[in-house]
Amino acid sequence: MAKKILLIEDDPDIAGLILHYLKAEHYDVEHVSDGSAGLAAARRMRPDLVLLDLMLPGLDGLAVNRLIKQDPKISGIPVVIVTAKGEETDRVVGLEMGADDYIVKPFHPKELVARVKAVLRRRETLSTPTDRLSIGPVSIDAARHEATFEGTPVALTAKEFDLLFALMRQAGRVMDRNALLDAVWGGDYEGTDRTVDVHIRRLRKKMGHTATWLETVKQIGYRFREES
Repeated sequence: MAKKILLIEDDPDIAGLILHYLKAEHYDVEHVSDGSAGLAAARRMRPDLVLLDLMLPGLDGLAVNRLIKQDPKISGIPVVIVTAKGEETDRVVGLEMGADDYIVKPFHPKELVARVKAVLRRRETLSTPTDRLSIGPVSIDAARHEATFEGTPVALTAKEFDLLFALMRQAGRVMDRNALLDAVWGGDYEGTDRTVDVHIRRLRKKMGHTATWLETVKQIGYRFREES
């Protein structure tokens, strides 16, 4: 079955270009041109991925992304921001809000398609039906994209979930930041150590008292501790 992609973009020329290249790769793409319609479409169609412009009429892209990540029913959907706002501060804000990738306009359509494929491939790799892990008070089910802390389900963004999953699969072992970037964002991602640290900080806030299980190893990286 073709992967479903939701494109939220108000520029008809850019939207047409993206639609052409994605449909050529046999993706099932739905396009909307404003933020409110985009959020409604995400809730209705539950796409495999959202391509999101930031400067949208009505509800802007950052608000759309935030509301997607706050909704437990759709928080696991990967979001790739596609925008003309290319300053480093803009990238940091987008990533801090849970975006899975950040593509700056103008872009080469083939690069965009490659980045879409990479995000979808990582989601499939990290979400196989048999991947259920439970360590101490933390349990995750990759197939359902569910995480529970002390028995309470908590909505995680796709990247927060992938980080937790990667660390729990290697429980007791230290993963440096480069290893986490490769596992969660992919080897071709142009992020920095700060990207990992920002997402770990957000994850810990959601973990509450169970955050003590996610340990910082100074000057190296992070470790999810084993049960004693």
